[in-house]
Amino acid sequence: MLTPVAADLERVDALIRARLDSDVSLVREVARYIVASGGKRLRPALLLLAAGAAGYRGEGRLQLAAVVEFIHTATLLHDDVVDESQLRRGRSTANAAFGNAASVLVGDFLYSRAFQMMVELGDMRVMQVLAEATNTIAGGEVLQLMGSHDPEVDEARYLEVIRRKTAKLFEAAARLGGILGRCPPALERGLADYGMHVGTAFQLTDDVLDYSGDPAAIGKSLGDDLAEGKPTLPLIHAMRCGTPAQAALVRAAIRDGGRDEFAPVHEAIRESGALEYARAAAQREAQAGAAALAGLPASEFKDSLLELASFSVTRRS
Repeated sequence: MLTPVAADLERVDALIRARLDSDVSLVREVARYIVASGGKRLRPALLLLAAGAAGYRGEGRLQLAAVVEFIHTATLLHDDVVDESQLRRGRSTANAAFGNAASVLVGDFLYSRAFQMMVELGDMRVMQVLAEATNTIAGGEVLQLMGSHDPEVDEARYLEVIRRKTAKLFEAAARLGGILGRCPPALERGLADYGMHVGTAFQLTDDVLDYSGDPAAIGKSLGDDLAEGKPTLPLIHAMRCGTPAQAALVRAAIRDGGRDEFAPVHEAIRESGALEYARAAAQREAQAGAAALAGLPASEFKDSLLELASFSVTRRS
């Protein structure tokens, strides 16, 4: 799927390591820890694929791919502190290893480094897109916090959180590829729409994997969302379509958090068809993303973007 940009991703990784350097030892230590934890590099790959599909092969694509990954990593550092997470990608989170203060401050360092690199490119459109994206993501994080432990959060509100908090950076990455390639407005919008839909599909699939995945594959314990009181789509559907007793059980579990009720909540999710419902929602988003690329000319990069849309639903980690 990522073969057309495999060499580019290696160069992006090298650039990430170089630009994470700092004369502050704790920044270097936490940064090295983060890089060593790996990750799929999906957002940088999306930007590189979109740039290739738009016919751009200049060096700016590498710098922007690193910027997008820095922004993503900063949001993860802050999220793990807010959620009090202990495990990500199968290893201790940075906040578990170094403390909350170090994680928050290194997250701030990554944000500021991303903006330094962005300014170096000297493209106002690029800066506008990334400034809007980071602001939207921050708003989405606050919106999610407001819905924590709230069983009244409905599907529309939850999808709004996803669009802002997760899908927005996918959207920005794909749009930036179009901007670099100086795409006509319609093609740029198509790439942006693709990113938004595929980013939404990724998050909906995450929701499903939190109740059906292999902990070793997904790198975290099942039921983390429930433990944090997050009303994700499987829970919302179970409350809406389960029996009154099941709805009451799920509502109480969201309010109280914790893992004590995971087994009966998992059963309510299974019996109400919530996982199938969430998978179908993810599939619709992936299909909408693929349709948004209709105006792009044929290329190996477009083929990979279409594969990525399918992968957003079929993945197991």
